Amino acid sequence: MMTTDIVPAPVHPLTREQIENRLRYCPRLPSLSTINSALRELLNADQRYTSQVAEIIRRDPSLTARLLRLVNSVYYGLSTPVNSIEEAVFYLGVRQIRQLVMVTPIIEDFQKLARQTPFPWRDFWQHCIGTAILTGEVIGTLRAPTGEVDYVAGLIHDVGRIALAAACPEHFEAIYLGPGSSRRNPMELERQILGMDHAELGALYLKSHHLPDALVDVARFHHQPERAAHHVHLTAAVQIADLLVRHARIGNSGNTEPVSHDDWFNASGWGLLFPSHADQEKAESEKALARANLERSLERLPTILDGLV
Repeated sequence: MMTTDIVPAPVHPLTREQIENRLRYCPRLPSLSTINSALRELLNADQRYTSQVAEIIRRDPSLTARLLRLVNSVYYGLSTPVNSIEEAVFYLGVRQIRQLVMVTPIIEDFQKLARQTPFPWRDFWQHCIGTAILTGEVIGTLRAPTGEVDYVAGLIHDVGRIALAAACPEHFEAIYLGPGSSRRNPMELERQILGMDHAELGALYLKSHHLPDALVDVARFHHQPERAAHHVHLTAAVQIADLLVRHARIGNSGNTEPVSHDDWFNASGWGLLFPSHADQEKAESEKALARANLERSLERLPTILDGLV
């Protein structure tokens, strides 16, 4: 009896209306709207009691495991392992705890959304978290604190790829796992195979679930921040962070095209963050300082990510 290989059915591009209809049935990410409010309120209080913070963390086994793994990473250089949540909270500090609280439920939601779609998801989370951390570093050089929105914006900038895996798994596999996928620009493939790229898809997904405009704009314009009418600094910061993480080959965003030093160094976002029309010398000085800080942060990023993911 003869056997023949089963050839997968070809996928066809979808219209915008078809894509929007599919997105309506995608589960929302509850973590984006309610990120452990009890812990957030406690961390924002004037009196921060380590024991209370530890008690809230202890209720979440996933968060507990990630917290202990992070604090025991080589980055912190502790001579003896930390086994106590109270001690871990003491070492990490409030900002790191806030970020950890956000990372844990969002990644878990992402994993549920992507379901069993084959892809190196751990590498993808590392790319997203690395971008989130460096976005905060970029924003910090502007002396323009944005709370935690910079971190969340960096974390979910590529949410369109998650939505693509959830809503159109057959298109996702054709784009990222099909013949020749590694030799083509994935955004071109997305437009050709799906009919829309992941940036626009991510923006539609976030907008359909009533997420803040800042996050929608970052998802839509993080490759071209000069096109953003609002939230320009945040979008530019995410572009720069994304390119630097890709340049360093940390994680896998889904785009394996090499990013040269010049690609990162001359990204359009720099001109948006440090315009030179007023004082060119000052702008160049601030830009150089920001680049140096980012490159220093990049050195310790792999160790932090190994502790988080």
